[in-house]
Amino acid sequence: MHVFVTGACGYKGTVLVQKLIERGHRVRAFDIQWFGNFLRPHPELEVVQGDIRNIAEVNLDGIDAIIHLSSVANDPCSDLDPKLTWEISCLATMQLADKAKRRGIKRFIYASSGSVYGVSDEPQVTEDLELFPISEYNKTKMCGERIVLSYENDMVTQIVRPATVCGFSPRMRLDVAVNLLTMQALKNGRITVLGGEQTRPNIHIDDITDLYIFLLDNPQHTGVYNAGFENISILDIAKMVAEHVNAEIEIKPSNDPRSYRVNSDRLLATGFRPKKTVEDAIKEMVGLYRQGALKEEEHFHNLRWMMKHVLTQAA
Repeated sequence: MHVFVTGACGYKGTVLVQKLIERGHRVRAFDIQWFGNFLRPHPELEVVQGDIRNIAEVNLDGIDAIIHLSSVANDPCSDLDPKLTWEISCLATMQLADKAKRRGIKRFIYASSGSVYGVSDEPQVTEDLELFPISEYNKTKMCGERIVLSYENDMVTQIVRPATVCGFSPRMRLDVAVNLLTMQALKNGRITVLGGEQTRPNIHIDDITDLYIFLLDNPQHTGVYNAGFENISILDIAKMVAEHVNAEIEIKPSNDPRSYRVNSDRLLATGFRPKKTVEDAIKEMVGLYRQGALKEEEHFHNLRWMMKHVLTQAA
């Protein structure tokens, strides 16, 4: 299958593209490359540096399926420039889905976010709950979902609401909970926890990328799926890190109210099973850091990098 992957040079995309190629797919990897390109060259890989906002740059000739990952990731980065966020994460999704329909493409997998639920008091957050997005990031993801679902009579539409992703990628992110706390412990011998009681769902990067491939292989499973298998408090994540790295835990107040427990029973009913855990992600990062294969890099912090290097040229 010839797969078009947007956001292909990102945290998840870099891992996903490699797996697609290993499974015998051809990949056209499309990314603006704000944070660089860590994809390994391969005869079956075509890397296109382009802006998803400019639909004329998007070449879908010969494409069988689209995996749409590109967006301005996370709340702080999306809030930097709401107009940019809506153009990339919503308007571009509409243009891409429309072009896919016109080209006769029959497969569209969309990466939404578990954060579309906002703050929920429900003990188990299922796909049937009403959405209450509270940030530009959440709102654009909800909008993107509605756009993609409107094409369900024209193509197979599959939407994933991932939990917070953790674990190693060549295009690393050190601004997501597990990765951030692990790197703090490794570098400073101290973990700073803001609040700590907030419960967040998590998923290993190998499992979320395996899930996109699972959906690609199983077009009968349409609709919306939560993807998060470990609902853990921030403090418990810090304690888990401290079991593998000798580090002290310091607790400070937090103004982030988000706390929710994602239920992924609908996904499990398809037969998909996660293979890795948060603890696996921590142990893998610790091992790679001690081998020198994982380092603290400025472009692994999205917010910091965007403020310094992206916003001046993105508008």
